[in-house]
Amino acid sequence: MLKTSIVGSLPKPSWLAQPEVLWAPWASDDPAKLEEAKHDAVRLAILDQEEASLDIVTDGEQSRQHFVHGILERIDGIDFDRKTRIGIRNDRYEADCPTVTGELRRKGPIHRDEVAFARAHTDRPLKFTMPGPMTIVDTLADDFYGDRPAMAMAFADILNEEAKELVAAGADVIQFDEPAFNVYLDAVPTWGLGALDRAVKGVDCTTGVHICYGYGIKANLDWKETLGAVWDQYRTTLPAIAESDIDQVSLEFAGARVPIEVIALLEGRKDVLVGAIDVTTHEAESPQAVAAIIRAALEHAPAERIFPCTNCGMVPLPRRVAVAKMKALAAGAAIVRAEL
Repeated sequence: MLKTSIVGSLPKPSWLAQPEVLWAPWASDDPAKLEEAKHDAVRLAILDQEEASLDIVTDGEQSRQHFVHGILERIDGIDFDRKTRIGIRNDRYEADCPTVTGELRRKGPIHRDEVAFARAHTDRPLKFTMPGPMTIVDTLADDFYGDRPAMAMAFADILNEEAKELVAAGADVIQFDEPAFNVYLDAVPTWGLGALDRAVKGVDCTTGVHICYGYGIKANLDWKETLGAVWDQYRTTLPAIAESDIDQVSLEFAGARVPIEVIALLEGRKDVLVGAIDVTTHEAESPQAVAAIIRAALEHAPAERIFPCTNCGMVPLPRRVAVAKMKALAAGAAIVRAEL
């Protein structure tokens, strides 16, 4: 019980990309050298997690520059040379986004080899992350579908095909990242969850959705300052998520203004990845601080449903900080596990 993991991303080493920079370009444009660098980075990411005593590991998202674009580059119907500047996350910030210009089609396996490589280098349960349909739709310009729910369903079918292949390659957990679920609250219970359920249909492993308040970048921090003393977005969406086909929900609590009692809205029907590590700071939490969040979560869900985790990805952090935070996460969980 109280099995620990990170949300997904870890800092990239300097031989792969510029450290502490979100979505940094690759250090090499030579395909063979880049592949070797990615493999070395994945081995290091797994080793760091194992040495930190985490129970469930990821590949650290080392083979992807961007958590959304990493999968989109292998899908037909998206023109990466035609960038359109649009507001994303309900105009929280603007970005130059690839444009959907035709019917979306998966060319073939996208992340299968990445999962197989990671699987070959750890005996621990392996989690792999992909963006969810709503967040993908919100990170693209559309010049074909003209309908966000319709485009989300097309992506859901692609994600479903991919997820099934990733399970066959060795993934034990497939997590879909949906930061958009904290923005488009009215759409989550309708087409947001409809697309997510479609993405996990028939996927024979544990499935999860990660709903955070974003990396610790200025645009996100500025947005959080507008949310007031209590961040209550989860209160709107969690009752609907409790009815969904997803197995796990990853929520943000460390350093946040989220009332931890929102966990009860899931009615004990989902596993809860309890964000007990704040990824916006450069100081590692104490094990006691982590343990305090876990104890608070246990007031609203049974221990077998609680999975201590990080709030969000740690790719923008220095590696030494990320390692220290992972060790604190494992140590804090160990304290509460011993108490139980």
